[in-house]
Amino acid sequence: MLSREMNLLFIIWFIISLKSSKCDQIVPALFIFGDSAVDVGNNNYLPLTIARADLPYNGIDFPTKQPTGRFSNGKNAADFFAEKLGLPTSPPYLSLLHKRKQSILTGVNFASGASGILNDTGESLGTLIPLTKQLDYYGRVHRDLVKKLGNYGAKEHLSKSLFVIVTGSNDLLRYYGSSEFRNNTTPLQYLNFMLIATLKAQIKRVHRYGGRKFLVTGVGPVGCAPSRRLKNKGEECDERVNSLSVKYNRRLKLMLRQLKSELPDFNFSYFDTYSILQNIIQKPAVYGFKEVKAACCGIGKLHAELPCIPISSYCSNRSNYVFWDIVHPTEATARILVNTMFHGSSRYTFPINISHLISL
Repeated sequence: MLSREMNLLFIIWFIISLKSSKCDQIVPALFIFGDSAVDVGNNNYLPLTIARADLPYNGIDFPTKQPTGRFSNGKNAADFFAEKLGLPTSPPYLSLLHKRKQSILTGVNFASGASGILNDTGESLGTLIPLTKQLDYYGRVHRDLVKKLGNYGAKEHLSKSLFVIVTGSNDLLRYYGSSEFRNNTTPLQYLNFMLIATLKAQIKRVHRYGGRKFLVTGVGPVGCAPSRRLKNKGEECDERVNSLSVKYNRRLKLMLRQLKSELPDFNFSYFDTYSILQNIIQKPAVYGFKEVKAACCGIGKLHAELPCIPISSYCSNRSNYVFWDIVHPTEATARILVNTMFHGSSRYTFPINISHLISL
């Protein structure tokens, strides 16, 4: 009799725990597109690229203490998105080709380090997955979801999911690194007719494949990365690059507002990465940081003459640093950025933050 009662209690507990875990899951799935800021290992599966983070000391603060393909000392923004949403970190798309048992129902990560909006951004580093190709892969995932859930089920599933797009920084750096671009196009032509037009077309593709809730991040003050400070007198930010970032962000914000009026059921949150990072750089102590110029891991002046590789030295107090390597933020910085995306005021999120977006 006692055994029967114990079994009944276990069944009741199991049902309650399932319901509790389901309640913690705020959206059904998280789909991520972009560059190294949110790459969780796709580039590990690309043999012909040097844009990889699968060697020490990347991952030194990750739970496994091992490199994972994240350009970070630990977790990156993609991990924190998932945690906030009550989901497992979305697996890198290319891993699905090797581990077919992984589920796509809670989302997929298509991001590729060093990639950009344009197909040939970062090509000097080898094979990458540009945004257009990432959307091709998403098309395949959409087809598989329709097979699993049916047309109506997939539509409902995706309409409640969150789609994150973090890209553009590498395209801006490319403009000032290419005399060909500067000779043939003005900065505004490059922004309007190449970057913004291409990005708009790709967002429309996601919308056609069921996406309704989008987080799109602006680019940060790219000129303040250690790799750019290294080239300037006095280790100051490269304001030429920063100026282009500001102009790009203005056009991105306007484009998203246009899409809102053009597409049915299109909802978005734009995150002002530039302003929050500038605030951190100008008032580091407020956010718990001490070092805003130098990278934590690297070689030479500002630890920025070479990227983080096994022969680099690295800081012991990673949480004091804004930058992990020559361009990427530390885990501590990424956590602050994502917290602000979810709960920040209109100073940094437009027209709403993520918490409001996912409640629609």
